[in-house]
Amino acid sequence: MTDAPVIKPAPTPMRLLATLAALVLLLPLAGAAPALHAYHSTITELRYNAAKQQLELSVKVFTDDFEKAISKGQPTPVNLTDAGPRPLALATAYLQRTLQVRTTVGAALQLQVLGMQAENDGYWLFCKVPLPGPQPGVQLRQAMMLEVFGDEMNIVNVEANGKKQSALFRAGHEQETLTW
Repeated sequence: MTDAPVIKPAPTPMRLLATLAALVLLLPLAGAAPALHAYHSTITELRYNAAKQQLELSVKVFTDDFEKAISKGQPTPVNLTDAGPRPLALATAYLQRTLQVRTTVGAALQLQVLGMQAENDGYWLFCKVPLPGPQPGVQLRQAMMLEVFGDEMNIVNVEANGKKQSALFRAGHEQETLTW
């Protein structure tokens, strides 16, 4: 009697994004030098808070990549650890330019940057977007660092109404309508 071969299901896009996200987060822990990572990515956790009628966003960026992006056009390079309001002001302006949210019918919504926190070789950027009322979804443009790195991948994990979904944004695919 022979054992039947085990057939594994093909990976789903959600599994592939989860695997990519795990690699992005775990490779720095494996001893890779923070400034020498071989990939360029951000991870955005977007949560629809129906009770507060707002979106809550947390964006993880690599420090060196983000400093390079917000330094473009500046007279001197930006260091996120510099004292004073300059790093947060430039980060806020950059986020509002490259991370944009609209209602599903196209009305622009205001991204409010709440702050940022250092973590290992990166930063978490915290934002919220007040909503005009209950929403069936949003149009999201996630173009962070695409102008700096041609291979940039921006992963967005969405949690809304008890459902989870993921989307991948890259050059040529900077915008998507997310529904829940």
